[in-house]
Amino acid sequence: MANISDVAKKANVSVATVSRYLNESGYVGKKSRAAIECAIKELNYTPSEVARSLSTKQSDLIGLIIPDIKNPFFPELARAVEDTAFKYGYTVILCNSDENVEKEQHYLQTLSKKYVAGIILTSIIDSDKHNNEFNIPMVALDRPLDLDIPTVTTDNQKGSKLGTDYLIQSGATSILCLTGPTTLSSTKLRLDGFLQAIEGRQIETHIIESPYDFEAAQQIVFEYIQGHPDINGIFAFSDASAIGALKAAHRLGKKIPEQLQIVGFDGTQMGEVVTPSLTTVAQNIYKLGEAATEMLIQQIEGKTILNVSKCIDPQLYIRETTRKEST
Repeated sequence: MANISDVAKKANVSVATVSRYLNESGYVGKKSRAAIECAIKELNYTPSEVARSLSTKQSDLIGLIIPDIKNPFFPELARAVEDTAFKYGYTVILCNSDENVEKEQHYLQTLSKKYVAGIILTSIIDSDKHNNEFNIPMVALDRPLDLDIPTVTTDNQKGSKLGTDYLIQSGATSILCLTGPTTLSSTKLRLDGFLQAIEGRQIETHIIESPYDFEAAQQIVFEYIQGHPDINGIFAFSDASAIGALKAAHRLGKKIPEQLQIVGFDGTQMGEVVTPSLTTVAQNIYKLGEAATEMLIQQIEGKTILNVSKCIDPQLYIRETTRKEST
């Protein structure tokens, strides 16, 4: 396979001249340009994207850092980012931080050193402890950061109130609120929505923290409901947690939705395939990923971003883990 030195030799010019031609980074005479073009054609030479990025400190690569590839929400989000990036001629590098601060920082540093064009970040770090020290186009996705970087999120507060309201209207009187990690700004917003929904109502509430993980949520709910058997409603801050709760209910012999109703939050495809199917507050996952990617590409290409903070409304998907609203 021909390299840049072979092209230079064939065209009888220096490697530096070929590099200037390829990167459009300086003057190349008409005669030399014609010789280089002829050599490239004869040798069937394809420029190395790695070499190009080292020279220009720019590439067509976008870094995407997500916190947990096992959570079905994030693969669906990644698919939307990848589809949109491909449409605009960019390639996505996927990094999974495993909800680990050190891994997240490692990927941020590594991607910035590899001359990616920009980064889309779903951070696990609380917003007031984060900083964009890498001087690279960046978009915060799903989990807002109090930084001067564009952000695309769901209206978490509105969504949580919507799901809790429906659970109460469907007859739940003792509700277990299964939150996400309390360090996340999205968890705080969803908790605000839950508290708004129960305000002024005669509802017994139990608020406990859970990772966004099937097995962890299952064990937490299994143990908690054994000590609080009167709970007849669960609002979980993720579909993964809600499906874990559903499994715990089956282990406890609770009939769904007759004895225990469950509402999740995310709107993943997994909620449709479990039995019974999951009532959930659905984020527009594809639109989130698409909007974040388009916003990042606008930055990369030096275009003006008219709206640096985009908040997308959720919808309630009513399925089989809740009863019809009480009349």
